[in-house]
Amino acid sequence: MLLLNKPLAFIDIEATGINFSSDRIVEIAIVRLSVDGTRQVKRKLINPEIPIPIAAIEIHGITDEMVKDAPTFRQAGNELKQFLDNCDLGGYNSNRYDIPLLMEEFLRIGMEFDMKGRRLLDVQKIFHLMEQRTLSAAYKFYCDKILDGAHGAEADAKATCDVLEAQIARYPNIGNTVESILKFTGDDTIIDFARRFVMQNGIEVFNFGKYKGRSVAEVLKLEPQYYDWMMKGDFPLHTKQKLTEIFNRTLLKKG
Repeated sequence: MLLLNKPLAFIDIEATGINFSSDRIVEIAIVRLSVDGTRQVKRKLINPEIPIPIAAIEIHGITDEMVKDAPTFRQAGNELKQFLDNCDLGGYNSNRYDIPLLMEEFLRIGMEFDMKGRRLLDVQKIFHLMEQRTLSAAYKFYCDKILDGAHGAEADAKATCDVLEAQIARYPNIGNTVESILKFTGDDTIIDFARRFVMQNGIEVFNFGKYKGRSVAEVLKLEPQYYDWMMKGDFPLHTKQKLTEIFNRTLLKKG
């Protein structure tokens, strides 16, 4: 049994695509696992306010007609934020997709969603370290069940929760707390979810372009116009938010 000292919310998102800057959520499901083991489920269709591409519809089956009367993220954001209050966040490939996209939506509507103190538990990392398979295969392997409704947010979120509980039973060495599991998988040091910046030896460095591997703060000191270029560019809002934090910190040091 998974031992928790705070709720753990499994998130699964279906969207118009995979570009954090331009794509939008069309469905979100959250399975909130409480400390006592009880589950609460919240699932919502979201009107993305942009057309859903055919390629995305072919994956998740959600059409423009299905979401035309659904709330926009601006209308649903506060309810989702409250449901996630005081929760660690989990999912399947969630550190690279679901959580970054959710953060972008909150930032886009100007709603603060504080990540400080939240631990991010990506169940896919355990599976890839142990078995190297997909979510449907993981569900079959660990739970001996067929995942009906794959690529439906609620089905995927529930399956992810089930998979983690089965992994805990199968692999005693990973422990049964969020802390022990993150120690096993490696706790990502995430600066921005698009990973335009990474941490090296305790310093934020660029992870792309002509300054890849160089200190962000040092580059901004030498070439402050690079900040303006990035802020005007097609980078995710979360990346721009973190860039601004580093830039402001750099200015304070200069002062």
